Amino acid sequence: MRTDQSLIVPVILSGGSGTRLWPMSTPDRPKQFLPLTAAQTMFQLTAARTADRARFAPPIVVANARHAALIDQQLADIGVVPDAVILEPLARNSAPAIALAALAAPESVLLVMPSDHVIADDQAFLAAVACGLPFAQQDWLVTFGITPDSPETGYGYIKSGAALTDGVVAVDRFIEKPDRERAAAMLAEGGYCWNGGIFLLAARSFLGALAVHAPDMLAACQRAIDAARRDGTHVHPDAEAFGSSPSQSIDYAVMEKADRVAMVPVSMGWSDVGSWDALHGLADADASGNAVRGDVRLEGSAGCLIETDGIRISGAGLQDLIVIASGNEVLILPRGQSQEAKRFAK
Repeated sequence: MRTDQSLIVPVILSGGSGTRLWPMSTPDRPKQFLPLTAAQTMFQLTAARTADRARFAPPIVVANARHAALIDQQLADIGVVPDAVILEPLARNSAPAIALAALAAPESVLLVMPSDHVIADDQAFLAAVACGLPFAQQDWLVTFGITPDSPETGYGYIKSGAALTDGVVAVDRFIEKPDRERAAAMLAEGGYCWNGGIFLLAARSFLGALAVHAPDMLAACQRAIDAARRDGTHVHPDAEAFGSSPSQSIDYAVMEKADRVAMVPVSMGWSDVGSWDALHGLADADASGNAVRGDVRLEGSAGCLIETDGIRISGAGLQDLIVIASGNEVLILPRGQSQEAKRFAK
């Protein structure tokens, strides 16, 4: 690796399958590689967010090996040359993925970002990163708490602890996805943020935490990197070694157990784009609440999300429907039930 240790190293996690946005999102081309919210894909937007080379080193991408060509093309299209693309032979969740990146840049501070999230206010995000950086440099594990605006049940929550400095608090505890009553109570009480799955941490601090809390994972990832095959910027960890790692999220493996965990609360127009309903909320709808893309003709309809990448869709008198056409597949659901899409994903 050629990483300048004085710069933050972006780590882009791109292992998700995106089944909740079927049929546009498929295993061969999951949602992060689709231009769902802008002209660029969410993967490209994530990479571009840290393009300032005065602050950030070239990124390390950790991804599913089957998407290597997609990653190369999409980065080339926006002029980003990665430091490394670590191609997982199988999925083992976020903690082992981050461990691979930390072992590749062990002297750096890492900014870990999922590749399939939307951030509307990049400047607010970058300001939050600057706020958290001194703590990451002092061996705190830093997470970013999303300021909640509704009692969502699809996200984990983080409870704020004591203030460490202006804009940074200690983490009191992590809370698993709550039911609606509990979510509403936390929102009313205040002091809770959504867990956005974005982290700023020194690689040595994270590896040290793994050594304490998940030593088997660290050993497996170390073996996988030591025996990795390298082809240009592509790094292929040893499949047998990596497959022996426990499959755990960073929250479960480290963040919920470590002592020095800090949070930067931030309001930055964040969404994990976890459903077609979420995408409707992000889209530019017309005066009737319809958000359409592709060859779509509507009359007397309201509150619909309709997208097609090929065939024309025509409708009249439609109310609060989701209609998605991709290739030979068509999904039709009432708004509010778009989580059902994953039932049909192949």
